[in-house]
Amino acid sequence: MTTITSALITLGLTIAASVPAFADCHLPSPPNKVPDGQTAGQQEMMMAMETLKEYNADVETYLQCLDFEHRQNHLSASEQNRLHNDAVETLTRTANRFNEQVRTFKAKSG
Repeated sequence: MTTITSALITLGLTIAASVPAFADCHLPSPPNKVPDGQTAGQQEMMMAMETLKEYNADVETYLQCLDFEHRQNHLSASEQNRLHNDAVETLTRTANRFNEQVRTFKAKSG
């Protein structure tokens, strides 16, 4: 390898190591359990609602992180959009599952 090639590789590795990756943005996991509206009590449904609110806030923080990383040029617009959409789709599916169980719970409770 020539000295110039070696220097360019070293410079490239140094730059890559100094740029924080969007790995600092952690996609939160959705709640692993949505209560069954047929069998759940009010307290269980309320606890699930609080868990879902926390998850929603965590997703919002994640989306803000993605936006920050994009503004810092650590994340391309297309990658930011893909990650953003994936997170919102998962949040929406989880909220829809919970809302379905809330309707079941309310119908059962009268």
